[in-house]
Amino acid sequence: MADKVLVYSRFPKSMIARFAERFELLDTRGQPAQEVFSADELGSVRALLTAGGSPLDTDAMDLFPKLGAIVCYGTGHDGVDLGAAAARNIAVGHSPGANAASVADIAMTLMLATTRRLMVADQYVRSGDWATSKPSPMMRPQAGMPGRRIGVYGMGEIGRKIAARCAAFESEVGYFSRSKYDLPYQYFPTLEALADWCSVLMIAVRAGAATQHVVNADILGRLGADGYVVNISRGSVIDQKALLAALIDKTIAGAGLDVFEKEPHTPDALTALSNVVFSPHIGGHTLESQVAMQNCVLANLTAFFEGKPLPYAVKSA
Repeated sequence: MADKVLVYSRFPKSMIARFAERFELLDTRGQPAQEVFSADELGSVRALLTAGGSPLDTDAMDLFPKLGAIVCYGTGHDGVDLGAAAARNIAVGHSPGANAASVADIAMTLMLATTRRLMVADQYVRSGDWATSKPSPMMRPQAGMPGRRIGVYGMGEIGRKIAARCAAFESEVGYFSRSKYDLPYQYFPTLEALADWCSVLMIAVRAGAATQHVVNADILGRLGADGYVVNISRGSVIDQKALLAALIDKTIAGAGLDVFEKEPHTPDALTALSNVVFSPHIGGHTLESQVAMQNCVLANLTAFFEGKPLPYAVKSA
């Protein structure tokens, strides 16, 4: 009989098809587990598959008295209460670095699209304004990449790949991280100092209580009227109300966002702005990264059911 795995978050069937070949999946389809399965069924669950950002706290874990492993699909695990898991001897795994390249790519895409006003330019062609030579102040020349100061907040796998890509564009790269590394980029001791220095702030820090709304009105103000912010981390890192205000009053020039405080993000005042470029949390959604993340999930689940340590365990769990 195949080992049972409860699918706690909502995933497209294509993303979990490989897991169904090896395990018996109890798929909640994103609904509360207790509303989909009986207490007896939940009581037998030993392993759980979740999206890292899905809230999984003490009360949720109590639904699964035999739970021994929580495996996150992807790098993030900010939704999991690691303390509660550790208290219950529940191992927590994820897919570290598996999607780093694709997330770095979307960060660069958002930065270029935002700083070069690609969406405005696209509409300028589609509307016929270009053909009729209609003047547009939004189409005036913008600063390019050579010599531009790019600040990377967070120097993990994703941050390093972003930094390397920015350097290849002949930009100056600086960073702030909890630790200083032996890297060919300028290190800043605080986020404030980094924001004062750079014209584009790339957010690649891991989400958590320590980074909740850390990019606030003060940090945005330090970027200045020619500054941009790009977030491919988690929406919780930016104070979204402060960001909206900074964009409206031109405290900063623009933003590129792949993540939001609430997802999926519905049209609102933020999405009405022409100086923001959006994508629907697709940073890690390439064929290569999906396979890599699935490989990590399979390795973690297989090891757990074989009584072995998770090969891709969350280090702080």
